[in-house]
Amino acid sequence: MSVRHLDRLLTPRSVAVFGASNRPGSTGATVWRNLRAGGFKGPMYAVNPRHARLGDEPVFARAADLPSPPDLALICTPPRRVARIVAELGQLGTRAAVIIGNGSSAAEKQAALDAARPHLMRLLGPGSIGLLSPCIGLNASLAPVDALPGELAFVSQSGAVASAMLDWARSRGVGLSHLVALGEPCDVDVADLLDRLASDGRTRAILLYVESIESPRKFMSAARAAARNKPVIVVKAGRAGQGLRAAASHTGALAGSDIVHDAAIRRAGMLRVDTLQELFMAAATLARFRGNRSETLTILGNGGGAGVMAADAAARAGIPLAEPGLALQERLAAILPPNASWANPIDILGDAPAERYAAALSALLAEPSTGALLLVHAPSVAARGEDIAQACAALLHGGEPRLMGCWLGDTGMDPARRVFDAAGIPDYPTPEDAVRAFGMLQTYRDNQALLMEAPSASENPAPDVPAAQRLMETAAADGREWLGEHEAKAVLQAYGVPVVRTLAVPASGEGLLEAARELGYPVVLKIVSRDVAHKTDVGGVRLDLRDAPALELAAAEMRQAVRTLQPGARIDGFTVQPMVHRPHAQEVIVGASIDAVFGPVVLCGGGGIAVEVMADVAVALPPLNRSLARELVSRTRMSRLLAGYRDHPPADLDALHDVLIAVSQMLADLPQLAELDINPLWVDEHGALALDARLRVAPARVAGAARFAIRPYPTQWVRKLEWNGRALTLRPIRPEDEAQHLRFLARLSAEDVRMRLFQARSELPRSELARLTQIDYDREMAFIAEAIGDDGEPETLGVGRTICDPDNVEAEFALVVRSDLKGGGLGRLLFEQLIAHARSRGTQRLAGLILRENSRMLKLSRALGFVRVPSEEESSDVFHVVMKLDAPAPGA
Repeated sequence: MSVRHLDRLLTPRSVAVFGASNRPGSTGATVWRNLRAGGFKGPMYAVNPRHARLGDEPVFARAADLPSPPDLALICTPPRRVARIVAELGQLGTRAAVIIGNGSSAAEKQAALDAARPHLMRLLGPGSIGLLSPCIGLNASLAPVDALPGELAFVSQSGAVASAMLDWARSRGVGLSHLVALGEPCDVDVADLLDRLASDGRTRAILLYVESIESPRKFMSAARAAARNKPVIVVKAGRAGQGLRAAASHTGALAGSDIVHDAAIRRAGMLRVDTLQELFMAAATLARFRGNRSETLTILGNGGGAGVMAADAAARAGIPLAEPGLALQERLAAILPPNASWANPIDILGDAPAERYAAALSALLAEPSTGALLLVHAPSVAARGEDIAQACAALLHGGEPRLMGCWLGDTGMDPARRVFDAAGIPDYPTPEDAVRAFGMLQTYRDNQALLMEAPSASENPAPDVPAAQRLMETAAADGREWLGEHEAKAVLQAYGVPVVRTLAVPASGEGLLEAARELGYPVVLKIVSRDVAHKTDVGGVRLDLRDAPALELAAAEMRQAVRTLQPGARIDGFTVQPMVHRPHAQEVIVGASIDAVFGPVVLCGGGGIAVEVMADVAVALPPLNRSLARELVSRTRMSRLLAGYRDHPPADLDALHDVLIAVSQMLADLPQLAELDINPLWVDEHGALALDARLRVAPARVAGAARFAIRPYPTQWVRKLEWNGRALTLRPIRPEDEAQHLRFLARLSAEDVRMRLFQARSELPRSELARLTQIDYDREMAFIAEAIGDDGEPETLGVGRTICDPDNVEAEFALVVRSDLKGGGLGRLLFEQLIAHARSRGTQRLAGLILRENSRMLKLSRALGFVRVPSEEESSDVFHVVMKLDAPAPGA
């Protein structure tokens, strides 16, 4: 996840084109022409040993002949020459290159990467059509059209889609800050660009076209960091053909690739859309309407038909329409004609002048319960659309955005659209588009809430991990891929999941009647076979057996059914369990699987034998906490049944959440857990009960927290101790510490803010404060020292922070202790915690900048083993100090 030298790629000061040519249609000619025509103000060099000049421009034979090293090189030569050019450029000091064109072999790509690595040179491509940064007039691409400058960045894994996007955007007047076509990346990828664009001041929103994700943890880390700063909107191609696959468990069949990608995008706080048109629509909505927090919609228009269309679209999308209260109805009745409708949708009739629109809109704006407002106007001879737009726009005076527009018609409504555009009011071509955009906003808001969750591996009581591991090791030692049902249920019990008591008997049937007598009739009999994926397919489940003859007959019939339906299947035995009657129970499936891209996933949905047919499932990336488990369940249709209906009381959803969290914990603790089905899991008002379970063991480590796409909250770094007579907790920071962190900053003196933060203010904007508390534990760490204050609430006493470079070579530290607590040793405790954490990650160096006058910090750093090392960042007022973490500590 490196942003190193990406500024040279996106905003270079000079550019060289290798292979520049005047041969019509050639890559070098097209790139040179586009670069010259784009308006780039910096030096532009043509390099080609076969030419002396291109028009009025001199041509250089090789990199060493250039007047100065270019920031960016555009390489348009045959693939066999690329590695040599990269090596020459790296020696000169160039730090970014784009390999334009197709045809590089795997060996040629690796050779280019090997040539770039010693110089930390960044490579885009090969196979890229290039990039554009219209903000600086840079068109370093094969694109057939240039881009307008704007505030949207577009990153595409397809050159064809990037070219189409350029044409589409330009024809609609949409501007871009950057456009990057990745090609076949050997270095710079989507995650790198997300990191860079997240902090780009010219970029308001990031748009992605993604076909595949190669490094899921890197992608999720970068995506979550970017989505905290600005909207990230994704078109993920490849829905078709990625869904159902042949699998030995229901979970494996249902947890297809696309549904997992969808879950990952949601968990990262991004928004997924289906088309390029929706991409821009979502970007415009989030830019202009993101501050709206409404859950309901009120529709205002001058005709019943358009309003009904909007209402129908809202019903399909599950968006409730606000119910006008009595006071609002009376106010509308006073200003609207008698035959108008003030139910929602509100129809103010086709002869409505601008004044009637303004009066009705004013009444709706004055009532917060009306939620978001959608104005739908059809062309009318009663008033010009432009006059109506001006009258309505004049009513808005800042604050939370409330109004969306839909001007039906074509060019005749353009003046009205321009008025709304100038006023910052989002506008849509159809009522359906407007409702879809409002639904996108709600989805985005929900996804942003998921982004704020930083769960540990589990919130449940500690499981009996050794017991579960022994059961899995026994199966592996026996050469069995699948645990028996009774073994799988024992694993569930080790994690606190309630199960139906189950007894196993051998294939001979010996002990069958004794097991039934021990459990008590009626009982359930099930076949056990390592060769049968689903017992019901071979008649391997018999319910409500009320006596010994019925039990023995059922066992005999099962043996015969297996021999007939699946002749080669081995019968390993039977299980017997009591017949449980819970008339209000809903059948649920809970499972775990290993996705080929994102690793461990958790599944939940409607259970039973027809789960693949019903396909009422949702998946989530672990780790889960209660909020995430609740959200996972809410995405299933089954959740409406669990909420209660008719004579069925609401189910105990907390019990279901406990099971989901337990499965998440299993994936963290049991690296060889490859698949798990709990189906059916009964859930009712009495709780949850697992009736059946299957668990597959892999020979290799496929699960485990280390393979999670999202790193769990690092509970192993929580430390409790006594400090100056107070109970103190040193722990990693959490997103929910934001308010507490703000109070901490407010208690710092102006001098301490300047000494520690190198600035004169302790007030921070919301986005910057969120950035300090919503960290990614994969790339940085912030430890807080926390104690209980005089008011009985937790308070932050100090913070230590490290941010590591992408290669884990050097981490930069920062440390601040509350002003009234200096000199008590708290800073040393935090510093030692930072050093221990950096060492555990294998970081080679810890470094920081300390003001010359900050004698206390300079003294502490020297005592801990830091030495002053001059650097580019150092000045007469600032010292650069470094500790080599592989060296022994002082006094060791």
